[in-house]
Amino acid sequence: MWALQDARLPDGARADIVVDGELVTGVGPGAADGVADRVDASGKLVLPAFIDGHVHLDKVLIRDELREHDGTLAGAIEAIHERKRRYTVDDVRARASAMIADSVRLGTTRLRSHVDVDTIGGLTPLEGVMAAAADCADIADVRTTAFPQEGLLRDRGAYELMEAALEAGADVVGGMPHWELDEASQRQHVRLCFDLAERFNRDIDMHVDETDDGGVRTLEMVADEALERGYVGRVCAGHVCSLAAADHDYAERVIEKCRRAEISIAANPVTNLVLQGRGDRGLIRRGTTRIGEFRAAGVNVLFGQDCVKDGFYPFGRGSMLEVALISAHAAHLTNRSDLDFVLRAISDGPAQAMRLTDYGLRPGARADFQLLPVLTWSEALRLQPLPEKVWFRGRLVAENSVRSVMYRR
Repeated sequence: MWALQDARLPDGARADIVVDGELVTGVGPGAADGVADRVDASGKLVLPAFIDGHVHLDKVLIRDELREHDGTLAGAIEAIHERKRRYTVDDVRARASAMIADSVRLGTTRLRSHVDVDTIGGLTPLEGVMAAAADCADIADVRTTAFPQEGLLRDRGAYELMEAALEAGADVVGGMPHWELDEASQRQHVRLCFDLAERFNRDIDMHVDETDDGGVRTLEMVADEALERGYVGRVCAGHVCSLAAADHDYAERVIEKCRRAEISIAANPVTNLVLQGRGDRGLIRRGTTRIGEFRAAGVNVLFGQDCVKDGFYPFGRGSMLEVALISAHAAHLTNRSDLDFVLRAISDGPAQAMRLTDYGLRPGARADFQLLPVLTWSEALRLQPLPEKVWFRGRLVAENSVRSVMYRR
């Protein structure tokens, strides 16, 4: 048993956090009384370890090996094809492991990774990411989403590979219905994903409507399927960019369906800010979905890193604090309530989407948390400090030296 003494919680209260084994057993003033092994937080901010609920670990760190392209989603997918054909399990494993370690150092201890499953790379990306997850199991939890990025109908053989991926242990069923060639194929793609999810008892996390075209509306297909099958609270829809360009009547209708189906929305502003709007002139679309309207309707929203130095996004480093800051800019999140929402979007939001029951700074939660050299969450967001210490399952797994005194105002 040990305790983090005199830490500052996100709400500003000072408290001790007591850890026994892998679990938090006490939170509050004086909770450390009688505990011999203590770490003095000196009033610094403690946060739950972040969660990256949408990332692609199989693709990270390949940007320098790709040909240049037009910067669009389609251009990036095409540019990656040649490199994907040369993937090996060890190659994917090494890059994914490096990214997991960087994420942990920057305060993230749980990740949900989409992994390409298609006839170009076969199951090699999945095998590599699963190997990296096993290698890094002492510092982070990584869950995999079998992701048919090339489609299920337009990529013949992908459905059988998805079955094999789920049999091999992929945790979640992915999808990308808007990538199919017509509306009938999009609907069939959605049905096939739900069929797989029901057969293998998996949750669903699809890429949905990652396009500027407001006429692309597979989100409603996903919501309707979830409601019809009673798959409530088990679906996440990522990106949903086209909703920003759709008419308001459709947007209000589908947002309400998402609320009823308890669909989580994974917005990825850091990537979509640079991918979307490439064909616009003058007023260039921001590439983000209707974050404010989802939030107002009570729909769970999370922010993901999505990409790190790959064909889609040349930047990124696995910092969810950086993701939060960029997302706050993109979505006009600036007042106190907004900033509280930003923190939720990289902590409780992805925890809800992943149906985690052991997350947070509370008795009974798993002891995954971090200590930052600031007094408030808003200062952490503004100053982007490295966490001084990161704990995973009650064990110290990362430290960053901080030479300056604690940031004060």
